[in-house]
Amino acid sequence: MSGAPPEPRALLRELFAAGVAAVDGGAAVRRAVRRAGGGVEIVGTPARFLLVPERAHVLAAGKAALAMARAWHAHAGVPRAGLAIAREPGELPAPWRVHVGGHPLPTDASAQAGRAALAFAAAVPADAELVVLLSGGASSLMSAPLPGLTLAELRETTSLLLRSGAEIGELNGVRKHLTAVSGGRLAEAMGARAAVVLVLSDVIGDDFGTIASGPLAPDPTTFAGAIATLRKRGCWASVAAAVRTHLERGAAGEIPETPKPSAQLFERTRHLVVANNERALDAVAERARSWDLHLVREPRPIRGEARDVGARIAAELLDPHTPKQESPQRRLWIFGGETTVSVRGDGRGGRCQELALAAALKLAGERRMTLLAAGTDGSDGPTPAAGAFADGETIARGSAAGVDAEQALARNDSYGFFAREGGLFVTGPTGTNALDVVMVLVEPHS
Repeated sequence: MSGAPPEPRALLRELFAAGVAAVDGGAAVRRAVRRAGGGVEIVGTPARFLLVPERAHVLAAGKAALAMARAWHAHAGVPRAGLAIAREPGELPAPWRVHVGGHPLPTDASAQAGRAALAFAAAVPADAELVVLLSGGASSLMSAPLPGLTLAELRETTSLLLRSGAEIGELNGVRKHLTAVSGGRLAEAMGARAAVVLVLSDVIGDDFGTIASGPLAPDPTTFAGAIATLRKRGCWASVAAAVRTHLERGAAGEIPETPKPSAQLFERTRHLVVANNERALDAVAERARSWDLHLVREPRPIRGEARDVGARIAAELLDPHTPKQESPQRRLWIFGGETTVSVRGDGRGGRCQELALAAALKLAGERRMTLLAAGTDGSDGPTPAAGAFADGETIARGSAAGVDAEQALARNDSYGFFAREGGLFVTGPTGTNALDVVMVLVEPHS
């Protein structure tokens, strides 16, 4: 690319935007769908599907629901019926209906949306074809509690698990046994009807049973496993008595389990990944090459405690024995995945901001490195930021602004630190969700 290279933060913003654009929900649907022979062909592996658009009943759910629904309507054709369950309000043309749910904690609107999704699936007529456009966040956005449980109890359980640092698979394994849509129960509602599910993955490994808590996927988790997760994460004694009773009754066989992989109702349902974190990282790398950056891409996804991952990334980059450490070019290290935060303090933050703060403590005084950690959905924890920047001057800037980085990290107050230090990265909702991107730009020795 011609012209002077952008300064570090501007370049990282550009690279992040390229990654997000590659996993845009609308673009993902347009790549997967094409008109063919009077029908709609959904191209994927291992099979191809030919649908009649005028017979399609289309359910879009998740953070990318509106973008995916608009793309289907424009590119595949007007469906016979459409329901979108989204995080933000938005307009869709007829015959679409829009429900707005709550995230990351379910709300009354989430419960209403969950019941609407079940009714929509159950009402698909025999001559129709069911298409589901699924993205991350759908499990909270359409979260209707099972009989005997309240929304408040479901919210409390979800909040406790989120604060405990539970990984997404653990959280969803519990939610599947407390809600009416997750864990294959939406598939139960539609019976053994054929369906195709286009998935924008926000899960490491693209596991269909974990993405959005697997509403149309078989569920290998159990009531006993949900109990074990709550015990492991120190939440069992804190959840409502009704939740404990419900799970114990399920483990004892008094409440039916979620549908398992052997269930015949999944035989005519096909899931296809249309975008994921790998695609986002590929796009980042492609844009980086246009700036003639020397790329070092970590093949393993990042996971685990955010502060540990941030410290480890910084330590590796500072290690003089790290392979490919020196280059006459600017270098870009690229990581993808998703970390967790075990909340121990009273601060405010998110996993990407906590990762960046932990990295900043290690990078203090190092003038050649700039890090950006951000969520592709534009949302990092219960904050308006997508993530944060960190470099060798971050700690000093924070100190000058009157905030101590180590104290902020101890209090899980990464947002409070970066808000005063100036390192917040704010994008607003992106309309997609494909995990997190972490990049470190390293300037060559002068």
